[in-house]
Amino acid sequence: MTTQGERNPPPVGRPSRGPAEAHHAQRGGPRRALVWCAVIAVVAGGGWIVTRPHPGDWIPGLGPSSKDAAKTPPVVGNPQPSTVADPDGLTAERYFPAQRGIELGAYKAKRSGARQGQDCAETLQDRTVENPLAESGCRGYITVSFSELDRPVQSSVTVLQFTDEFSAEKAARTLQDKPALLAFILPDASPAPAPTAGAKTPATSVKVAAVRRYVTFTSSRFADAHGATGVPGAVEQQLDEATRALSFTVGQPFIWT
Repeated sequence: MTTQGERNPPPVGRPSRGPAEAHHAQRGGPRRALVWCAVIAVVAGGGWIVTRPHPGDWIPGLGPSSKDAAKTPPVVGNPQPSTVADPDGLTAERYFPAQRGIELGAYKAKRSGARQGQDCAETLQDRTVENPLAESGCRGYITVSFSELDRPVQSSVTVLQFTDEFSAEKAARTLQDKPALLAFILPDASPAPAPTAGAKTPATSVKVAAVRRYVTFTSSRFADAHGATGVPGAVEQQLDEATRALSFTVGQPFIWT
């Protein structure tokens, strides 16, 4: 029980400190305070922002260790340059940080590889055919792979940025009619190969949404890209749950932009 005025009560069962230990704590307190004051001064001088600590940080909040940095999922491509209207730009790390998982209801997933760029044609499955996004007003894109934690389901989310809402809505209708236009991104950030002629098409759930001047394209399939299991509705339900959860979550940051 915490009593009023006792900010940090000792754990239950811990013996109280003797005079020598108390005297040592009194000497160490100011010294620790000076150390942290020095750290804060360095941080302020360098323009860093101290946030809450993360596992593996060198100093709480000041960045991950090299070991953790090596685990960061790959991001391929260069984002569009920043503008006055959008100083931070459309980047995978800004909107979908690798350290932040997605959890909505029973759906839990982690972000894997990502791709980003200014040429929206890079999102197409087949770039040898006519580009339906060539004159659409698409300014840039990010494509992110998500891996579900509890089931072998992988999802690919592509966000396309347009000059205005009308262009975004028009492009969304095109993608709804032809969902096979966009490539599916794997966890290593590489595009999944297109099905060959006569090959079995993997079971896939797709959802397209226009969110202001953005279009979100969410697609889910099983990790082994298998098709129907023979149980009516079983495959569709698992994939649809992942697609709906991701589509809703990824669209939220763009509602106010």
